[in-house]
Amino acid sequence: MAKQVKQIVKLQIQAGKATPAPPVGTALGPHGLDIQAFCTQFNAATKERMGEVVPVELTIYEDRSFDFVTKTAPASDMIKKKLNLKKGSGSPLQEKVAKLSDAQLTEIAEAKMPDLNTDDVEQAKKIIAGTARQMGVKTEK
Repeated sequence: MAKQVKQIVKLQIQAGKATPAPPVGTALGPHGLDIQAFCTQFNAATKERMGEVVPVELTIYEDRSFDFVTKTAPASDMIKKKLNLKKGSGSPLQEKVAKLSDAQLTEIAEAKMPDLNTDDVEQAKKIIAGTARQMGVKTEK
């Protein structure tokens, strides 16, 4: 018989730096989970991605066991890393902070593909370009 799913929790944690302190502890504590066990497993699974923010989808079962799936970094983080930006524009429609080349856009879109709801690179590029536009980053055609 399959385990009963109690809750699905989504978090964004620095790779290899999960600790039982907030925000991890406060998100998982109410579910009676072994927080230290999650932190240890998450850190081991993400140690090669240090410096990245890693979204994680944690499935908690009725018997307090858990599974988790790590996702690719948020598109905005990938864009900032690619362009060496500290942050996006405060007023993205008026003030542009950088320019993303078509090659860079394709590279980010292909890396993000597993977590997007499309199998088409051109559609993935449109999704990433939309994120870039909201950050005040121009994209080249």
